[in-house]
Amino acid sequence: MNIFEFYFKLGLQHIIDIQGYDHILFIAAMTAVYSLKEWKHVIILATAFTIGHTVTLALSTLNLIAFKAELIELLIATTIFLTGVGNLFKKSSDYSFKLQIYKYITALFFGLIHGLGFSNYLRYLLGEEMNIVKPLFAFNVGLELGQIFIILSVLLLNFVMVKFLKTKQREWNLVISGMAMGIAAILIIERI
Repeated sequence: MNIFEFYFKLGLQHIIDIQGYDHILFIAAMTAVYSLKEWKHVIILATAFTIGHTVTLALSTLNLIAFKAELIELLIATTIFLTGVGNLFKKSSDYSFKLQIYKYITALFFGLIHGLGFSNYLRYLLGEEMNIVKPLFAFNVGLELGQIFIILSVLLLNFVMVKFLKTKQREWNLVISGMAMGIAAILIIERI
């Protein structure tokens, strides 16, 4: 297996691994307020998240930043909780360029935090590499494709629930966001 393939698979597994459900939960919560026809907006948010993730992975791998794992785990749970809370205030008619920019910046910032959650392990792996650009790029391509898979899964489930089972979009949002907030609250309490 070549380096690109190895790190690509690692990035993909990182995002879709059920044991690392915090990422899945974050992406599901981020997607909850969108319908299938708004898929481009969610992909843009996921890309912002990946960019933030990439920055902190690179900085950590180069030993330019370091944080205690306990603090990062608490902050990751907090980002999930805050995403759910933000969803509660979204109205179906809410769409503006300013709101999307705000969400983009928030996703980028939350990506910085989530990137730190995997940085110690990736730093260990990349410690053997002479050049981190290709492995880091491959990892993040895998991460991005995994996120797109999760996003499309949530959006398709949303479509089925709203179109065929006649669930209101607002109710869908409340259920997914409420689940994310509940799980995140438990994680926060455990980490405090």
